[in-house]
Amino acid sequence: MSVKDQITEIRENVWEIPSSYKKEMRVPGRLYLSKKSLDELEVGAINQVANVACLPGIQNYSIGLPDIHFGYGFSIGGVGAFSTRNGVISPGGVGFDINCGVRLVRTNLTEDEVKPKLKEIVNGLFENIPSGVGSKGKIRLSIEDIDNVLDFGAEWAIENGYGFEEDLKFLEENGKMEDADSSKVSDKAKKRGIPQLGSLGSGNHFLEVQKIEDIYNDDVAKKFKLEPGTIALMIHTGSRGCGHQICSDYLRLMDKAYKHHSLKLPDRQLACAPWESIEAQDYFKAMAAGANYAWANRQLILHWIRETFENIFNRSAEDMDMSVVYDVAHNIAKKEIHKTKNTNMEVIVHRKGATRAFGPGRKEIPNEYKDIGQPVIIPGTMGTSSYVLHGTQIAMDETFGSTAHGAGRKLGRSAAKKKFSPEDVEKELEKNGILIKASSKPVIAEESPNAYKDVDEVVTTADSTGIAKLVAKLKPLAVTKG
Repeated sequence: MSVKDQITEIRENVWEIPSSYKKEMRVPGRLYLSKKSLDELEVGAINQVANVACLPGIQNYSIGLPDIHFGYGFSIGGVGAFSTRNGVISPGGVGFDINCGVRLVRTNLTEDEVKPKLKEIVNGLFENIPSGVGSKGKIRLSIEDIDNVLDFGAEWAIENGYGFEEDLKFLEENGKMEDADSSKVSDKAKKRGIPQLGSLGSGNHFLEVQKIEDIYNDDVAKKFKLEPGTIALMIHTGSRGCGHQICSDYLRLMDKAYKHHSLKLPDRQLACAPWESIEAQDYFKAMAAGANYAWANRQLILHWIRETFENIFNRSAEDMDMSVVYDVAHNIAKKEIHKTKNTNMEVIVHRKGATRAFGPGRKEIPNEYKDIGQPVIIPGTMGTSSYVLHGTQIAMDETFGSTAHGAGRKLGRSAAKKKFSPEDVEKELEKNGILIKASSKPVIAEESPNAYKDVDEVVTTADSTGIAKLVAKLKPLAVTKG
């Protein structure tokens, strides 16, 4: 019997994989999907949700979110929370791009002010922010500098003149995970990170100039200071080669560790270690350092975006109100307190291709947003809209305060390059009034909007199930890609 035949509907757009599906499952699986998306979902991704449910110490459910697709070990769009008493931590539950995330920046500029200068803006952003495979940043770091970046994150960037102190308040973890320890990061990872700080990278990473087009919740939009018709900027990138190397290093370590600790796994890609073990603690500290690198990286990019706009508009960033709405990570493991079995418990929440969506009242949210929940940023593709939502109590109750992170791929990069031509993609974008500047033609083909799932359906499912609620729609005007 196929796994899809065993899935039952709990409520509209919420489905359960019974723990009886595999005898090793410790908890059921939960999928937040429309019926259409469930029908189209590859069985491999569902099996990955079931496999995660087999890991020691998992609490409540193994979760698949509205943008779920097949990944390394854990599905992308997957969430699992593990008790710090008897659970594990797994690099596959975070992924290779540690703290790949999104930062949204508001402005008081209007479309009428920006449209005549759009080509100049795109060219300026492309020149000022390095992008592409192996791209190198504009600053040069010493070994001492890279250690400070890994230990202090965006705080290091601010102290070195890249941005405003106020920025830190609106970054998840204030841009610095306290558990980070640069001594747990290999020299190879540091060497990869030194030249790349302050660069966008390639693939699905982007900078986008957007117009706030629609508002779905006036009260929350006002709290987030999102004004219809004004221009916003979105940064999507992560920890570059540094984070990739950290993941690679610890996957090798965990491959030995799970055998040493006599853990039986349904998939070797779920290699993990008990939370209290030396291997787990070392990985968590290194992963936190990789997350800090990503926050510093996005901070430098924001600084150069502000400089670009200041040069073009001959106004200060403050005068244009170029301030951070929020910055969210979507590949990370976090130590958090959540209710499980009617008791508050410390758990390690793995979010892989998943955005934190904390509801009202959580101490981790900036005071300005505490009564409504944190901003949730869900980017679309370069040809479709992106969205701002807010976290909810339902997310806290059901998904460990998590929701989707984007459109989610439906075609691999190689398949997309075979199916779409860069010229056709550019023409389609131009027809929709979207400018694009990319470091290579192949990346335009592999990032074709048609290679992705329907982001509108993703956010509608998140909204209908209550694991995040819609606030605003942002339409792309211009995009730069690596």
